[in-house]
Amino acid sequence: MLEGGFQDQPRQSATAFRAALDAMARPGTIHTVAGAQPPALSIAAGVLLLTLADRTTGLWLAPSLSAARDWITFHTGATFTAPEDAQIAIGAWPDLPLARFPIGRPDYPDRSATLIVEMPALTATGPRLSGPGIKTHANLSLPETEAFRINAAAFPLGLDFFFTAGDRLAALPRTTKVEAA
Repeated sequence: MLEGGFQDQPRQSATAFRAALDAMARPGTIHTVAGAQPPALSIAAGVLLLTLADRTTGLWLAPSLSAARDWITFHTGATFTAPEDAQIAIGAWPDLPLARFPIGRPDYPDRSATLIVEMPALTATGPRLSGPGIKTHANLSLPETEAFRINAAAFPLGLDFFFTAGDRLAALPRTTKVEAA
């Protein structure tokens, strides 16, 4: 149950970190990752947690994913917190209490949460994305559009998102504008 972490930590974490950075820098692009086999989570969500979380990270885990709790603790040492104290949160879209996660402060907008949203599928279809890192526009299969429009309007405050499905991940930073397809 505690197996499934990186076998070659330095190489795999560097590769995964690069994929996460590329996804955040180029919203709407889909990246394939490997190296984690977590219980109750997708490969991509496990890879992101192994890469982004450590013992100093406040993590909120959706109750439906509680089977991954021991795996996360063993591999990252992250501390489980309430949504209001989370630096990273993970769950399916309906399980995420968006209004409770920190969106930063005007003097420290970086003190916001990054959400890892587990999706049934991840495709380059759906709502239209525009903004920094996107040449003209991109499309991404998002669970809705209104929450992301509200989030972008709060810039420089707001949440940043990773979307995961299987071994695929994509990102949506708070700077990205989302329009219905």
